[in-house]
Amino acid sequence: MSGRLEAVADTGPARERLALAQAALLSALVAGTPAPEGFDPARLRVQSRALAAKRASVVAKVAPELTEVLGDGYRSAFLGYAQRRPMAGGYRQDALDFAAFLLAQDRPADPVARRRLTHWWRDRAGPRPPSGRRAAQLARAAARRAGTLQRALRRK
Repeated sequence: MSGRLEAVADTGPARERLALAQAALLSALVAGTPAPEGFDPARLRVQSRALAAKRASVVAKVAPELTEVLGDGYRSAFLGYAQRRPMAGGYRQDALDFAAFLLAQDRPADPVARRRLTHWWRDRAGPRPPSGRRAAQLARAAARRAGTLQRALRRK
């Protein structure tokens, strides 16, 4: 019996090496880190692009408003975002993180599109989803307009 326990104990270092190799491979695929030793960097880049494209497609289905706001620029903007940012909390969170990423860079360049994206993000980034009732929607719109008016008055 003690021989069997020793054999199991001896696999610890091998398991640790395997776990480190798997983490390096995953990081190369989804976070843009260099290819681990023994892997073809060109093939990993192809697979990494395919995974990012799939991720962009799923986010577009989960949050179709993003493709409406960004238009033809959605895919390239998302792929640029995803290149070095692994998904950290599901596709809905990924959509929110992507919108926050764009807004932090003052994108999109079109002020109307940026305003629409800001409203979309604010409506969804809170601790609970916004109410679908018409009165609540009107109250949110009035609050946004009041904030816009206050900012415009401060600039003068």
